[in-house]
Amino acid sequence: MKRYLATFGGAIALTVGLAALGTASSGAKTTATSAASCSASIAIEGPFTGAVAQLGLEQLHFAELAVANDNKAFKENVSLGQDDTQLTPSIATTKTQAIIASSAVAAIGPAGSQEVEAVGPLFERAGVAFVSGSATLPALTTSGKNKTFFRVVPDDDVQGPQDAHYVINHLHPKAVLIIDDDEAYSQGLVSVMTPILKAAGIKVNHQTINGTDTGATLANALSSLVTSQLNSSETVTILPWQTASNAQQFGLDVQQQHKHTILFGTDGTDSPSQFHIAGSYVSNFGPDISTSKSALDESIVKGVAKYGPYGAFGVPTYTATDVVMRAIHSVCASGGKPSRSNVLAAIRKTNIPASGNPLGVTIAFKSDGDLQGSPGYLFHINSAGKYVSIPNH
Repeated sequence: MKRYLATFGGAIALTVGLAALGTASSGAKTTATSAASCSASIAIEGPFTGAVAQLGLEQLHFAELAVANDNKAFKENVSLGQDDTQLTPSIATTKTQAIIASSAVAAIGPAGSQEVEAVGPLFERAGVAFVSGSATLPALTTSGKNKTFFRVVPDDDVQGPQDAHYVINHLHPKAVLIIDDDEAYSQGLVSVMTPILKAAGIKVNHQTINGTDTGATLANALSSLVTSQLNSSETVTILPWQTASNAQQFGLDVQQQHKHTILFGTDGTDSPSQFHIAGSYVSNFGPDISTSKSALDESIVKGVAKYGPYGAFGVPTYTATDVVMRAIHSVCASGGKPSRSNVLAAIRKTNIPASGNPLGVTIAFKSDGDLQGSPGYLFHINSAGKYVSIPNH
């Protein structure tokens, strides 16, 4: 549904990177000369295998790049542990328990809101800060259950209205079909968007699929939805799903049944190789920096190639990792040894200017861990299946 350096592309990239890092604040004055002996371990939780592995691997690759870049810039030695959750809360719980039992001073992720719901109280009791680049459910911060949780992306109360108003003002449907995938993230967006659409006089047909279904069971469910629920008046179908390939299959079913609707996906569907139905829209919390002429963005796009393919979904996770790395640096630069408590305190004081990260907004946190800014990005899929960035208002 949104920042960096590692193996620097050259002298210009290094200069830009250090300038950006030098302007950041995690409470203490930062420099790029902290002792090389300052070391720590952190971990990342993400879906590195399974149905959404492509997006999870994007997050992993950008996290690896951020660690490499900041280790080089700060002359430190921070290691990154990898914990594959498969976007499954029970697996995320097991991985979180292992992280807590390790020497990790902080974590990046998890990816899904349902995972944060499961692991947040565990991280809180252990005093471990964790920063997500993709979990957007508003209740993750408003519930008070995840007091060491932070996110560098806006919540659904920002994205949902933006998407709903775009549908109303630009696509002008008389009726919409909106389908959740029975997960916290998807249900949260539906609950935000539905009343806005209805207030505009749009008839809303709300349906649910089981997002954990696979194979023939999933294929039958998607095809049946197209057959039984999609009618000619529903000129827009909203898919706030976490699995892009499911959105692609739904779109193919629509075409095969010779029906017509504009698909509108959210950040989980932002995967050009998996979801590319022409004429569709995809909103996301991360920008596409692949064609940006910013020296910082260019260095990130070039640098991530060492770890894996570029993808816009991974961009916010670079920033999430950078937040943790800068917090560790601020502790080291002040003469301290990174611990869970002092890194958590430093993360709370994060203040990265818009010019110093690829999201293009100031990265600073409210007391509940939410991002103070509210970015949002929208893409239209053209006839060639290419994602084209467009204004989201």
